[in-house]
Amino acid sequence: MTELSEPPYLRIAADIRRRIATGELAPGDRVPSTRRLAQQWGVALATATKALTTLRVEGTVEARPRIGTVVAQPPRAPRPRTTAAPAPAGPALRDHELSQERIVRAAIEIADAEGLAALSMRGVAARLGVAAMSPYRYVGSKDDLIALMADTAYGEAVYPAVPPAGWRARLELGADALWRICRRHPWIAHIGPLGRPLVLPNLMAHGEWLLSALEGHGLDATTMFDVHLLIHNHVQGLAVHLERELQAQAATGLTDEEWMARQEASLRTIVASGRYPAVTRTLTGFPGGDYDLDLDALFRLGLRALLDGITHIVEG
Repeated sequence: MTELSEPPYLRIAADIRRRIATGELAPGDRVPSTRRLAQQWGVALATATKALTTLRVEGTVEARPRIGTVVAQPPRAPRPRTTAAPAPAGPALRDHELSQERIVRAAIEIADAEGLAALSMRGVAARLGVAAMSPYRYVGSKDDLIALMADTAYGEAVYPAVPPAGWRARLELGADALWRICRRHPWIAHIGPLGRPLVLPNLMAHGEWLLSALEGHGLDATTMFDVHLLIHNHVQGLAVHLERELQAQAATGLTDEEWMARQEASLRTIVASGRYPAVTRTLTGFPGGDYDLDLDALFRLGLRALLDGITHIVEG
């Protein structure tokens, strides 16, 4: 059988193996995302997902949350490659193994590693090694799947049975819990805008924690709800950049440092122009000469400023 008659996912997997074998991709290097592979090879996302799943199963690559799929360290010898897909398990075995929980977990793994844009029902089926329509027996649609993913992710945070003393400490703990969830699952900040919130039990648990912290301080219901939304918006507003960074790297193939290096000439032109003195003084005043964007530090700074402002509302 010729190479061109092989299934596309096997050709993609073989090409990535070749790049690893020749040293083009080293252990720890990020391999192209499913979306990038789909664009490069002119195939569906599900086909690209199946190629990466094949490599992941054999130990050649591994998925890392917020990074993507990388070459495994150290790479293990791949299983012998065949020109035909492995024979699927019988329907009874598949029905026994497949469940809504497994589907949701597989979908979360895809979204964590590749971004929400790479998620599809077919891609989830390919990752699980089941027929394309099998997930629909447990999840009605992609929108339903995303809601289940979000509810599962929000449920990862557990609040203490005895809350800390003081409204501010409780709000800070609640914001921290939401931020940690977004850190683990960057895609979650891109669903459920403030005007169209998802009605999910585990999301309501976070609202319960924040609102209960504000009770007993003489605030009306509207003010309490506004304050709780401001906390959510602060977390979500910063967290959207976690997913956008994954998308930018997938689209350009450049890291943050590589992208900024390409902006140096433009920055030098701006500094030399003299038209923006405050910008120039700031850009040239960083310790070590560079600004290190730290979203965690920015989250802390913004939360502190937000809570300082809320203090005048709660205690004023």
